[in-house]
Amino acid sequence: MTDSRLRTLRDHIRWAVSRFHDADLFFGHGTDNAWDEARQLVLGALHLPWEIADSYLDCRLEADEQAHLQELLRRRIEDRVPTAYLLGEAWFCGMPFVVDERVLIPRSPIGELIGQQFEPWLAHSPQRILDLCTGSGCIGIACAFSFPEAEVVLADLSFEALDVANENILQHGLEERVYSVQSDGFNSMPKQRFDLIVSNPPYVDAEDVDDMPAEYGHEPALGLACGEDGLDLVRRILAQAADHLTERGTLIVEVGNSQVHVRELYPEVDFTWLEFEQGGHGVFLLAAAQCREHQALFASRQL
Repeated sequence: MTDSRLRTLRDHIRWAVSRFHDADLFFGHGTDNAWDEARQLVLGALHLPWEIADSYLDCRLEADEQAHLQELLRRRIEDRVPTAYLLGEAWFCGMPFVVDERVLIPRSPIGELIGQQFEPWLAHSPQRILDLCTGSGCIGIACAFSFPEAEVVLADLSFEALDVANENILQHGLEERVYSVQSDGFNSMPKQRFDLIVSNPPYVDAEDVDDMPAEYGHEPALGLACGEDGLDLVRRILAQAADHLTERGTLIVEVGNSQVHVRELYPEVDFTWLEFEQGGHGVFLLAAAQCREHQALFASRQL
């Protein structure tokens, strides 16, 4: 696929940048430009660190390394497979996570909140945390490191996603206080309450699904689309959250571009829309008292 004169790491990164631009690839699964994407793929494919000294970029590749790398580059360019899937790994909150096409690639702005221990939004340090619609488990596992005394539940409808989440629990050595539950929303947790519920549910509306770049076609549809306005599951979460939060608990939900639909559907509700220094939008916060106050309203507007 590539020019036989490509010998070094630097050669392959330079070639990949040019071809990525030519192919008009989409970058949004961990990088936002062709250079970072090429560097991540080339170095990751050869199990080399991102921070490698510049002099090492002039090292020549063995024939088998070239063949392996060129096949990954072909799949990235021709098949539009995201780099994280090609490498089987993505980074979130400074930690590596196992990922494949059973789960979405971690990219939530909620990671910034976790790094700040959700300050100043929590009334107290949470003892029980729920990561609802967990996918790879990245949000809940990162929360477990941010709150080392907390018990964390990872819940998802997909058994396949939970298999990946369980791999990540083991990889990070958290089996004693992080566990997974197969659940359609809150259905498998009828009497459980949490100090913090964090959710990155499927929320993409029908219009945005139709406009998505080809790279998103490799992600599980179950984790992306959720009805005409993207809020089929969010409606249920809002209607039931009060029954699963402790007295001073907090609900945080990402809805992305469907923020506009949330505002239209619930104009009476004073959502706190969180802001991010590192980029991202469409994440709201409600205190348990607000969830209780508006529970009848939320229930009345379920599908």
